[in-house]
Order: sequence, then structure tokens, then C-alpha cells
Amino acid sequence: MRGITRRDFMKGSLAAGVALAMPGCATSLSPFSRVRGANDDIRVAVVGFHSKGAQHIGVFDNLDGVRVVALCDPDREILKREVDKFKERNQKVDEYTDVRKVLEDKNIDAVVTASPNHWHALITVWACQAGKDVYVEKPASHNFWEGRKMVEAARKYKRIVQVGSQNRSDVGLQAAIQYIREGNLGRILWVHGLWFKLRPSIGKVSGPQQVPSHIDYNLWTGPAPLVPLMRKNLHYDWHWVWPTGNGDMGNLGTHQVDDCRWAAGHSGLPRRVMSVGGRFGYIDDGQTPNTQLAIFDYKPAPIIIEIRGLPREKGLRQMDHYRGIRSGNIIQCEHGYFAGGRGGGWSYDNEGKKIRQFVGDGGGGHQENFIKAMRSRKVSDLNADILEGHLSAALCHLANTSYRLGQQSSPEQIRETIQGNKEALETFERLQTHLAANEVDLKKMSAFLGPWLKWDSEREKFVGGFPTRWANELLRRDYRRPFVVPEKV
Repeated sequence: MRGITRRDFMKGSLAAGVALAMPGCATSLSPFSRVRGANDDIRVAVVGFHSKGAQHIGVFDNLDGVRVVALCDPDREILKREVDKFKERNQKVDEYTDVRKVLEDKNIDAVVTASPNHWHALITVWACQAGKDVYVEKPASHNFWEGRKMVEAARKYKRIVQVGSQNRSDVGLQAAIQYIREGNLGRILWVHGLWFKLRPSIGKVSGPQQVPSHIDYNLWTGPAPLVPLMRKNLHYDWHWVWPTGNGDMGNLGTHQVDDCRWAAGHSGLPRRVMSVGGRFGYIDDGQTPNTQLAIFDYKPAPIIIEIRGLPREKGLRQMDHYRGIRSGNIIQCEHGYFAGGRGGGWSYDNEGKKIRQFVGDGGGGHQENFIKAMRSRKVSDLNADILEGHLSAALCHLANTSYRLGQQSSPEQIRETIQGNKEALETFERLQTHLAANEVDLKKMSAFLGPWLKWDSEREKFVGGFPTRWANELLRRDYRRPFVVPEKV
């Protein structure tokens, strides 16, 4: 299927007068996409705000020199909820249900989107084509291929594109990573990211569900297949089905993926990846794993990511921890380790004695960092440029690809597959104990063991034997017209 071209987009989606960035042309963009308005403010549109996006509205509208001037969401109830807040303050804001109408507005400088994952790439590419800067929530993309298109669009149209990996703006984590890179704990041996968060069942339906009348389901679905709703809740639970979400590996776990890659200094993708896991503890309409282990075979410092959605033991709500961490990272070095994440952490010696504390601020300045880069027009000013976001999202996609190609396997088969990595073996044993505490016996209820997939970074595809063909097919998706990420941005 042919992707929508820039000309198609101009004819079908944008008003004829919208100026696009044309590198090398005499009409190339000034620092912003419009003639600067009153008080020289940066004007922002927020797209998608059922949850995280609502926070962005408040943050951006309270930054000096920034105004939120437009809101867009295909759910009219959610849209009204946020528009009413502006009315209460006697503050004008335009309202839309279709993001294409937002992009026609020449008076908008930047688009901030916390839409579902399957919309991230298209909104970003279209916004770049329309001459607008973008703050896009993590994960940057829904699949590998479209992440690369986001990078291409940002560079071609000279746009500032920040990914919502706010840990990169946390002053404590910044200081800790600098401390490690200065060699204070010796060389890095491995990095372990953990995301332990209770994920209850989303329930199971017996047939198609009615989409509420206040939601434009066509616009909500966008690039994904327009199929009947087969779960109780449209919102948020889209994370747990593959056409729209990426599971917790690509949801909150993507923060740990990004932290680990950043800490280890890996500027590319690993030579191999594999993943094992399952959806344990209940039977529901979710498709993605609630328990997952991924290994990224970087040299010399591999990355291990561990996701747990079940509690410490069946019947409780408390979660497990590893070295005191439930959501964060362990950076193991020769002479000690760091344990922490957003908000900071501690460095320890190898006997577990505290060495130094790093106090963070939660990355609360991430949006302000985006605005700073918008003003300077320097990509280097960004803490989480789209290229970094693409690479970290790519790790999530590669891990999920291995998992989706997996077969139910015994604990012995899993151990044999990961036997070359001591830390991964120890992690699997802890994971097996954790599942047993939730009355899940992996000898009776097998986990899905994904294959080791070899990655060619130059060709950006999987190479080698079985099941490379099927793995490469999962690197991109078929798009539903007219919501198509273009081949040529």
C-alpha cells in the first residue's frame, strides 16, 4: 500500500496556505511557524489528554512565555473536561476532535501529544511537515519503521522534537550517570532495568462492545485497523493489545529501557535480543505479557529489562523489589553499583555499603527543556531528542518481536537459552520464585520463550535463519487510509 505523500497531505489535510519547511528554499521557516504574536509567546496545542496529556496542559500553560491555545481529543467528554477548565479561568482555547484541523492553524508553534502509541508517529510526521515542533510522549513509536520516519521528518523539516523520556532531565540521575562515566565505580559490567507495577485483569468480554457515542472511534483508531471494540474499556487498556499498544515493555518500562541505554552509553542497537514471559495470573482480553524478561546483547555491557505486573504474592497489593528498587535501574560496575532512577538514588560498594546519594527532581524540567530548545533552534539543547527516543523505543519493539514469536517452553529450555548470561539466569530464577508466590507454576503453565534474533544495524533488519522473515514483518505495520505514515516524509 502506497504511503501518503507530502502532496497528498497538503491536498487532503491542510489548508492551501499552510507553510511547510522546505530546506534550501527562500521561504524556509523562521524559528517558529508563524509571525510572532503578542508578548512573543510560544503557542502550544495539546493532542490527547485522557491521562498524561492533562498533566502536560497544566505544565505547559504555566511556563513563562508559553500559552496553550488549542486542545484536541476524539473523546468529546474528555475534551469538554479540559476546555471547561480554561473557561473557568476566562482563558480562550480552541477545541478540536481531529488533529488535522489543528495542523492547519498557522498560529500554533508546537504540538504536544500524549495520544495512544499508534498515533505517535503520524502526529509527529504530520506536525513536522506543517512546520511545527513536537513533544511526543514515550514510547516514541508504535513500531520500529515509523520511528525512523519520525527522525527523518524532524531532520528534513528542521524541527525540534522531544520525546517524553523525562528521566533524562532528572538532575539526580544526570549526576549519577556522570559519576559512573567518570570511572568512580570502575567499568560497567551490566545494566538492569526494573518495572514492578500491579496490573490487574482488564476483564473478558463475550462479544463486541459499544463505543460510547461521545467518542469518534474512527479518529481514535486512526492508523490502526478499524475493528469492533473487544474489551471493556477503550481508554488506557489499549496498552495491552498489539494493534495499539506495546505492553508494559513499551509503556512505563520504556523509561527503564532508555535509562539503561543512556547509562551504558550505547548509541546504537544490540547485536542480538531475546525475550521470555507471559500473561499470568488471570485470563482476560489482554494480549501483551504482564511478566517479561528481555536481554539485549550489547558488548561489553548487556542490558536486562524485567517487567512484573503481579504482586509480591497472591492476594496482596504490595510489589516485589530487587536491591530496594521497584521501578528503576541497577548499574553494576566493577567496584560497586548504582541503584535508583527518576528521583535519584545511591551508589554502593560491592558489599552493599552506601557511598554517595544522588538527589533528583523527577525530571520536572523536561517540558521547559523542550521550550528552551525551541527558542535556541538547537537539537543539541534537547535532553531527549527524537533520535534517542527512537533508539530506546526500538529496543522495546525488538524485545516484543522476540516474545511474539516465542513458543511455550519449560524452565529447563529457558535456562539453556540464556545460560551465557549469569545475571539473566539469576533474574529468571527470581522471576520463577515470584510467579510461584502467585500460584503460577512454570512447569504447568509454560512461559513463551522467544528466539534469539540477530540485528543488522546498517540494514536495520533482522538477519540469519528462522524466524527472521516473520520478525522483519513485525518491524512495521499496514496503515489505514488516510492515516498513513509516509514512505517518504
